[in-house]
Amino acid sequence: MLITKALVTKTLLGTALFASCVAPLAASAGEVENRIHNENARINQGVRNGSLTYGEYRRVDGSLDHIQVERNRDLRRNDGHLTRAEDIRLNRQENNLSDRIYFDKHNINRQH
Repeated sequence: MLITKALVTKTLLGTALFASCVAPLAASAGEVENRIHNENARINQGVRNGSLTYGEYRRVDGSLDHIQVERNRDLRRNDGHLTRAEDIRLNRQENNLSDRIYFDKHNINRQH
């Protein structure tokens, strides 16, 4: 009985430790996906209200597609998780894209 209790305790502690290490990586993959969804909504809103020209739309939508492809490739490589370096790289790319969308939506170019 004592051995079984010790084994269960060790198993639970090991599982908790593993989950605490893996959960942030899984969360980062979800965060990237959420940002991609939000950027896509911003792009679509810019097209609807005319603040993005067709060329601007093609550029930012292509960049967004590229980020999505890289994210999916990275997830396939690492059994559904992103490494810290991949997360940093994707986050930097998303920050740059977000700035580009803002600039394109607020410049003087408009759809005709």
